[in-house]
Amino acid sequence: MVFKPSLASSAWLIVLLLLFARLGAWQLQRGAEKEQRITGFEAAEQITGLPKADSVTEFTRLVLRGSFDPQKHILADNQVFERRPGVHVYSPFHLGNGSVILVNRGWLPFAADRANLPTVVSVPGSIEISGRIGPIPKPGRQLGAARSMNAHEWPQLLTYPEHGRIAAALGIELYPWILFLDSSSPGGFGDRSWSPVYMSPDRHRAYAFQWFALALATLVTWSIMGVRRGRQP
Repeated sequence: MVFKPSLASSAWLIVLLLLFARLGAWQLQRGAEKEQRITGFEAAEQITGLPKADSVTEFTRLVLRGSFDPQKHILADNQVFERRPGVHVYSPFHLGNGSVILVNRGWLPFAADRANLPTVVSVPGSIEISGRIGPIPKPGRQLGAARSMNAHEWPQLLTYPEHGRIAAALGIELYPWILFLDSSSPGGFGDRSWSPVYMSPDRHRAYAFQWFALALATLVTWSIMGVRRGRQP
């Protein structure tokens, strides 16, 4: 048996092996990062009251007492739950000491006519809520400019909510983190099963396996082609 691969196929082999190996390694790295986020989510401490923003980290659990703003709500568009389009409701939560934190209260469905915004009902008076802190989720890809905000129009529908723009429209200083309201807390709506990741570590490892399998298949194909070429007169 004569093994005689061509120079062109060998060059392509090196390129593809490097590409597939790099993509597989990247997926393994992403899986490890997701595992770290899940670990941090499960091990997060719980604090009663609003601590200094620089003394806490993402996923810290807070127990707060105060009241929701009854009118000034921000509706984050393009939120799908159980195959139904809707919004996530962000409302200012006022604490007794004058501090204000923005709270993601969960999902509300759109009516058949998008011109009619979902009705947001707030629990009156002082209540106790709990949840985990984090940044406002960013879209994977932003298409077009962010919609401008009107300080005199509430509630407001936004495609790309931004913490600084919301604080400016409200005319108040907001706590740097937002609170993702627990499913057991009052004043919330649907879909409050918050997760620290959108794709599980196992899914990343499965993708890594696919890339490494492609690298192996490429190597086998190159070897077969080399043997066949060696048999030619």
